[in-house]
Amino acid sequence: MKQQPLKITSLAIQHVLAMYAGAVIVPLIVGGALGLSGEQLTYLVSIDILMCGIATILQVWRNRFFGIGLPVMLGCTFTAVGPMIAIGAQYGVSAIYGSIIISGLIVVVIGKFFGKLVRFFPPVVTGSVVTIIGITLIPVAMNNMAGGQGSADFGSLSNLSLAFGTLAFILLLYKFAKGFIRSISILLGLVAGTVIASLMGKVNLSAVGDASWAHLPKMFYFGTPTFEITPILTMTLVALVSLVESTGVYFALSDICKKKLSDEDLANGYRAEGLAIILGGLFNAFPYTTYSQNVGLVQLSGVKSKSVIYAAGAFLVVLGLVPKIGALTTVIPTPVLGGAMVAMFGMVIAYGIKMLSKVEFASQENLLIIACSVGMGLGVTAVPDLFAKIPENIQILTDNGIVAGSLTAILLNIVFNVFPANKTAKLNNLAEQEVL
Repeated sequence: MKQQPLKITSLAIQHVLAMYAGAVIVPLIVGGALGLSGEQLTYLVSIDILMCGIATILQVWRNRFFGIGLPVMLGCTFTAVGPMIAIGAQYGVSAIYGSIIISGLIVVVIGKFFGKLVRFFPPVVTGSVVTIIGITLIPVAMNNMAGGQGSADFGSLSNLSLAFGTLAFILLLYKFAKGFIRSISILLGLVAGTVIASLMGKVNLSAVGDASWAHLPKMFYFGTPTFEITPILTMTLVALVSLVESTGVYFALSDICKKKLSDEDLANGYRAEGLAIILGGLFNAFPYTTYSQNVGLVQLSGVKSKSVIYAAGAFLVVLGLVPKIGALTTVIPTPVLGGAMVAMFGMVIAYGIKMLSKVEFASQENLLIIACSVGMGLGVTAVPDLFAKIPENIQILTDNGIVAGSLTAILLNIVFNVFPANKTAKLNNLAEQEVL
């Protein structure tokens, strides 16, 4: 009996470490892109860690209204990084949080019915959306590898050496390490890169010294949220794509835990995610979703107890209440962060391609959906003034590459794959191709 708490604690720490790099790198990227001060960035990292813990506990705690009741960890979704940066640059930080709050409310409202809406988000749609988001993030990684846009030593040999050295270290860990060490390779790469950077005199620890030892979360830390249509559409699409991904995680965990999921279980899971997103908006954190890397850890350890996840959530809450810990992550030099970002954002693209691998590529319609949606998403991102002269009420749907590409994928999927008449025509076309 004495060993049981120790076992739970050790497994909980492993879960925290497995998702920690993802949890802290998102606020560092978004905060850096939005030009936040050191104090603001420390708050953003700390509140994100704390909210990861609260979101996790909300999802594990099964009750009548919310919570899937499976050993699942929640963290900030990477698919929100590009949209948040774009919204912040065009509409301001307040619009980011207004859009997150509304998207969370929408998720809570549609939670009971989302299982029936999933057919509008097959892999051809979700894969295209995630691929678009991943590709639009790569320029952010490249700028950081060079030292950050506007930096005096942009593109210097020392910056590039740090960036590529960090990336190489992460790749070597993936190649030669196994199990848990491999699962935290990004975190270890950030630590190793920062240590080398400190030897080069590129690490400034003043933010850690200035940070306090304890703080309480503050609602609307960055000001009263504002509500703009385009940001709300963008974040709602991000939330819906996250729900589709979460559904896959729920079923994977249900299989591991030998627990059959009912429609009500899924609705509770969706509502818990929606509540977590709302809290993220209220306290100026992030939208939250399930973390698949922790599913691998559940399978690897063979321990399916919710007590471990409760303990991991509690650890995250405690860590989030200590700003000095949050400040410690803000000292990671920009080139080191950039090196890790190439791997992480590349994985977003790879995950999008993996989702697309489930698509029936023998169908010309599916190829057109992918071609037009990805082309539209990248086209609007590369040429933002493309629709500058059309009416403003239509520009709501066209002035953001992610929204334009996502809506293109959804509409074309409805036209080609959802209407019964088109399904029949599609089957006939496939039959003709097989004969030929």
